[in-house]
Amino acid sequence: QVQLVESGGGLVQAGGALRLSCAASVRILSIAAMGWYRQAPGKQRELVATLTWNGLTNYPDSVKGRFTISRDAAKNTVYLQMNSLKSEDTGVYYCNADGYYPRGNLEVWGQGTLVTVSS
Repeated sequence: QVQLVESGGGLVQAGGALRLSCAASVRILSIAAMGWYRQAPGKQRELVATLTWNGLTNYPDSVKGRFTISRDAAKNTVYLQMNSLKSEDTGVYYCNADGYYPRGNLEVWGQGTLVTVSS
């Protein structure tokens, strides 16, 4: 059973930076896509960044140029570097594992880590 554990959330001032970590209980290179999502109070969960098994990344316009998703395969850990944080980045950030590579069903979420950006 795949487990994901996030860490690194906290309180930061606008303009500051945080790095989130997501430690997986399996080889992350066996997972088709790892992603970060966030959910602000009263809003739906939204995509923040994805990283495929072969290294392709994807970001929505709202975070492009400020956030970077990366991985350390040796540690089975995915990171989200968040720079130039804004108050609208506040929310609970969730790590997600989607699918096995080359094939197989998988959909796992971490417990979430809270990021609060003060203006």
